Order: sequence, then structure tokens, then C-alpha cells
Amino acid sequence: MRNLVDFIIKHYNWLIFLLLEVVSLTLLFNFNSYQSYVALSSANSVVGALYEGKSDITSFLSLKEVNKELTRSNAELQQQVLLLTEELQRYGANSRHIEQVLRSKHYTLISGQVVQNSISKRDNLITIDRGSADGVKQDMGVVSGNGIVGVVYMVGPHYSIVMPVLSIHSSVSCEINGTGYFGYLRWLGGDCHYAYVEDVPRHAKFKIGQWVVTSGYSAIFPQGIPVGKIRQYEESPDGVSFRLIVELATDFSNLRDVCVIDNRHTHEQLRLLQAARDSLELVKNQ
Repeated sequence: MRNLVDFIIKHYNWLIFLLLEVVSLTLLFNFNSYQSYVALSSANSVVGALYEGKSDITSFLSLKEVNKELTRSNAELQQQVLLLTEELQRYGANSRHIEQVLRSKHYTLISGQVVQNSISKRDNLITIDRGSADGVKQDMGVVSGNGIVGVVYMVGPHYSIVMPVLSIHSSVSCEINGTGYFGYLRWLGGDCHYAYVEDVPRHAKFKIGQWVVTSGYSAIFPQGIPVGKIRQYEESPDGVSFRLIVELATDFSNLRDVCVIDNRHTHEQLRLLQAARDSLELVKNQ
């Protein structure tokens, strides 16, 4: 208490000055309309700026979840557009039939994020934060919001290893969009933005800039997922086919959000295929 009294006695001039200032400003703004308007406008501007800053910070912090959802939605929309285009061309604009076809597709998407990625090796691998506990299984396809990424190679409870198309061991069946001509997507190392589509027939018709998409001939990827655009072409080393140089749709140098394609019929198809191969091998050995 003694210290408080000493402080007031020591600084009473400043305290009286501040009190008079407060009283003066109160009288000024309460009994003068123009000054009151200016003060209110200034206060609103300051408060508005504070709220805007808070909104910007909140929006920035939520960008991670927004980006994940956009990636998932984009992958779903790409597939639906391709399916709709295919069905419209086949059956005409019968919306009821198209709805039935979409409902009959046996796949769902499991969203995830890349936690480790490499692009400079010849056998690059990607780690994602989804595993068997989330429904991920070996040999499932993986896509980004822009196009194909790779195939699930190994699965743990909470993480999975993906073999991307940027691996010399990867080979994905794909086709030149709208033509029916197909080949196999391979990467031979080097630039992470380009890969090759090999074994394209020499009589195939295509244009520079035309899209290459998944063919749907494997049980891993549905038909029509973007692979990339044709930028150049050359003769294959054996001279009997073309090799297309494709700019990949997925930017692996900036890859974060992905979706795993859960096709409920994939493993049944793979088991049947393996059984057929085993049967042929058994017949061949008899």
C-alpha cells in the first residue's frame, strides 16, 4: 500500500494529465457528431482488420485439409467424367442408365498423404500414411489429383510403400485416349517429368499434345486415368513400333496428397489370372 501511495505522489502530474485527456476525449466524442463518426469509423476499421487477419490465419491453417479433400474430389471427378463420356458415346444421353453404371463400379478411394518421396534414383519409392488398418492392400493403384502415381508395393498397419511410375521396375498398361491403341508406360531414369510409352503400333494414329490414359486392361487401374501428354515420338530400338515421350500428368517433385484405389474385384481378378497361369504351366510340364 505504501508503495502505491509513493507511486501516485511521485507521478501525480502524469496521472492527472492522463485523467484530463480521457475526460476531454470522452466529452469530445460524445458531444460532437463529426468526431464521434470519425472515431467509430476508425474503430471499425481496426476491428475489421483484426478479424480479417484472424480469418486469414484460420484459412491458412485449414489449407492442409482443404487440399486433401480437393485431391480426393478431383480424382473422383476425373474418373466420373471419363465414365460418363464413355457411356454417353455408347448409349446416348440416357441419364438413368448412366447412373446405374456409376453405381455398379466396384471401387472407392482411400485418401492419404506422402510422407517420404524420392525422384533421383532408378528405383524410387514413395511412403504414404495409410496402411492395412485403413483398408490398403498390396497391388492397389495410387493416383493424385492430376493423374497416375503408382502401385502399392508393401503394406504395414499404418504406412504403405508405393512403387511409382518413376521406377525402372514399373510397367503400366495405357492407351492413347480415344484411339484404342495401347502400349506400356515405362521410366528409364532421368527427368522426373517424362516417361515413355513403348510398343505402340506403327500404324497407330496420334497427335502431339494428345492425352495418354490408363487402358483398364489390368485389374489395378480403372480405364481413363490421366497418365500424361504426348510431347515427342521416336522409333523403338527394334524398329517395329513407336516409343512415345510423355510429359507426366503428376508432378512427382511436388507430390503430397494421393488416393489409393480400392477395387473390390482386383484380388479376385488377380487370383484368377494367377490360377490360369499355374494351370498353363502345369499343362506345359506334362
